[in-house]
Amino acid sequence: MHTATYQQRRGQLLTYFDRTAVEAWKRLTSDAPVGRIRATVRAGRDTMRATMLSWLPADLTGLRLLDAGCGTGALAIAAAARGADVVAIDLSPTLVGLARERAEATPLRGRVTFRSGDMLDASLGSFDHVVCMDSLIHYRAQDVTRALAGLAARTRSSVLFTYAPRTPALAAMHAVGRLFPRSDRAPAIEPVAGAKLARLIGEEAGLSSYGIGRTLRVSRGFYTSQALELRRDGTA
Repeated sequence: MHTATYQQRRGQLLTYFDRTAVEAWKRLTSDAPVGRIRATVRAGRDTMRATMLSWLPADLTGLRLLDAGCGTGALAIAAAARGADVVAIDLSPTLVGLARERAEATPLRGRVTFRSGDMLDASLGSFDHVVCMDSLIHYRAQDVTRALAGLAARTRSSVLFTYAPRTPALAAMHAVGRLFPRSDRAPAIEPVAGAKLARLIGEEAGLSSYGIGRTLRVSRGFYTSQALELRRDGTA
């Protein structure tokens, strides 16, 4: 991986999600009223989360899952409610603290261990499934592929992730976003063409035992994201 590039972008994300955008994300991921634009983002994220959860076994009892980039914990909590032993990690200690509070108020069949740090930390151990919902969309395609290989090396069944598909509509939204004051901007998303990403995955030695499975695009107003399933060969 281009370590400097990955580390630099990771630092930008930490600053944004742990300081600049904490209150906005707290509100966005609750049932509090939001404006029209954020309402579309909330709806898109809800649909994407439901999609990724539907690609996991209905009963997760006894399975270990990594929620890589857990944010305020909605996916981790839902997986634990289905019996999973979840490690939920995010760069932002503040968001992780909020996620922990929300989990404590929810009855769970499994359990969630919340951590702040790097999703690629090998000390997190091995997993049956890994989910990266909108946590890799700020990185270059080559770095995404290498990150997936690192996660896949410690995963027994599937790695589910999202990427920002390269579309004219998404490019237009990014152009609009650049008009906002710099202090209000989120770190830039890195759109990628699906064919290019598939090629990079196919060329990555660390993913040679994985095949591309299901894919689905979710578009809701200002939210556009593409889910992709990588499944280890021979697993159901």
